[in-house]
Amino acid sequence: MSSGDSGAHGAGAGEGTRAVRAGLPEPVKYEPTLPGPVFAAHFHLPGEPTGPYTYGRDDNPTWTHLERAIGELEAPGEAGVETLAFASGMAAISAVLFSQLRAGDIVVLPSDGYQVLPLVGEQLTAFGIEVRTAPTGGDAQLGVLDGAKLLWIETPSNPGLDVCDVRRLVAAAHAQGTVVAVDNTLATPLGQRPLELGADFSVASGTKMLTGHGDLLLGYVASRDAGLMASVRRWRKIVGAIPGPMEAWLAHRSLATLQLRADRQTANALTVAEALRGRPEVSGLRYPGLPDDPSHPIALRQMRRFGCVVSFSLPTRTRADRFLENLRIVDDATSFGGVRSTAERRGRWGGDAVPEGFIRLSTGAEDPEDLVADVLRALDASAE
Repeated sequence: MSSGDSGAHGAGAGEGTRAVRAGLPEPVKYEPTLPGPVFAAHFHLPGEPTGPYTYGRDDNPTWTHLERAIGELEAPGEAGVETLAFASGMAAISAVLFSQLRAGDIVVLPSDGYQVLPLVGEQLTAFGIEVRTAPTGGDAQLGVLDGAKLLWIETPSNPGLDVCDVRRLVAAAHAQGTVVAVDNTLATPLGQRPLELGADFSVASGTKMLTGHGDLLLGYVASRDAGLMASVRRWRKIVGAIPGPMEAWLAHRSLATLQLRADRQTANALTVAEALRGRPEVSGLRYPGLPDDPSHPIALRQMRRFGCVVSFSLPTRTRADRFLENLRIVDDATSFGGVRSTAERRGRWGGDAVPEGFIRLSTGAEDPEDLVADVLRALDASAE
């Protein structure tokens, strides 16, 4: 699937063109098309510090190129979107939550979101912030939204892959003055654009599919609201949760293949999910791209791609462990979104409310027939 809406470097640019060209500086003879990483703790700064680059914790030219690129993907053709890069997805998440909330405020978090969110909730509570939780499915967060300062949405949820109606939640939140942040990690900007759906913040871990090679940690926050972003920028300055220039450069370089990777990986996810449907040992199969998935109708309205993650359960922990041991192409590893397929028994971490045999599988860019054969062969072998 591709988009024909206009973006950077020329009206009518499609998603592939935009991903390849996003954030590049104007061409200069004899200069590289993508300048190399700038390694600098400080910059020449005679006189008054009025320029853009003063100290390495505040800004860096390599971040600037990456942040512009991500902004062009999150909100094509919009000049007023600001993006800030962070050292990791959790650094970006923490920056939004801790910059926006004060003692006495109320925040609503998903009860089925990323497993570190409960730890964040404990810290928020210790700071005198009331934390309410509700599951993603069925837009359940609406039921606990009254009086909240901030609503945090994660859709699709990780690892259960439930989807909520972002437009509906945003409308209810904004009607009472609640700020809305959407974790867009699993979808990426090529899967959905939270700012277009009305959210105040789009937040993501760039560690996953955005950069796609499993070789760097990165996060970002994007917003149209300059006032909100000023407080996020201030938090980044205070905490110092900044990306290294090499990571930022690698991330920008990786964006050029985002559409190619996303198309292949999401197609592979659907193929694997369809192959798993007829297996008697598989239960709780979830993938938003399956027509009969409970989340599919909502996902179809707000997503352009459905992600690379498939989740399902095997009958026991032992069966799940045997399945993972017998995989040959799919690596047993945590995280998701890479060009090499990965899978894990999610319950081994202890932070998710999932069955012991729950598997989170992230499809890579391998040939689909090889990937399906590996998964089905491992399922067969796990029964022995």
